[in-house]
Amino acid sequence: MTDIERALVIGATGNIGRHVVTSLRDRGIAVRTLTRSPGGLPDGIEAVHGDLRDAETLKRSLAGTDAVFLLWPFMTADGAPAVAEAIAATTRRVVYVSAMHVRDDRPPIENGFWGQVEDAIRRTDVEWTFLRVGGLATNTLQWAPAISAGRPVRMPYPAASRSLIHERDVAEVAVLAMTEAGHGGAAYALTGPASITQAEQVRIIGTVTGRPVRVERAPLAEARAELLSWADPAYADTALAYWASLVDTPEPCTPTVAELTGSPARTFAQWAAEHADDFRPPRTPERR
Repeated sequence: MTDIERALVIGATGNIGRHVVTSLRDRGIAVRTLTRSPGGLPDGIEAVHGDLRDAETLKRSLAGTDAVFLLWPFMTADGAPAVAEAIAATTRRVVYVSAMHVRDDRPPIENGFWGQVEDAIRRTDVEWTFLRVGGLATNTLQWAPAISAGRPVRMPYPAASRSLIHERDVAEVAVLAMTEAGHGGAAYALTGPASITQAEQVRIIGTVTGRPVRVERAPLAEARAELLSWADPAYADTALAYWASLVDTPEPCTPTVAELTGSPARTFAQWAAEHADDFRPPRTPERR
């Protein structure tokens, strides 16, 4: 039984958010979304078209809600205090997808935009839960163009070990925290069940697609240039340094998903099998 009647999902069309939407709907909770691209939402979902940092749009989307799922869509925390205050003024519970590297013993500025958004939320009186997520399995979709074309996957640190988590596991924990009491003030570290190297991740994808894939080590400059195509230099350098550290110190694994949901976290092999078609060449229409 839940005391939540209407929820707002910010980030509803993303990999995690779409599972949050369907799970809330299946529990009989009215779902509203705030999105810049409302297409592709399930039937019965109310969509508010607009931008998170537009005060009027945000106010309209929050009206009458009891809980909010927040996936911050920007690479900076600009505007986060105003968003947090608007959420706290309207609803009573927020679940925010943060990052595992955020630490409580560091000032917010040292925790990147994830920690700065956390700090903005903490400064309000809203009941909050932070999901400090490790690497998402969906990040490996960046290899799909190479794998589907039969090219090797190039990366700077094939031996870097990550405990990638299935997006559905994150969504299930998010929905629990949104709909059940007892999660306020918790910061949950969420990972997959095992830490495996990036080279092994590629091998698993090759196995489930039936297309063996080679891995090539890319020069650091090449990897940095690829990151700079969408991120700023500080983020790119931090990411590369972190991946390098995972060669000798694998990413940790936590039992949190199993403890909260009662089911073990899904493996990377399970994720890869579900997403196998994303790595296969597009099917050509049959000629009649």
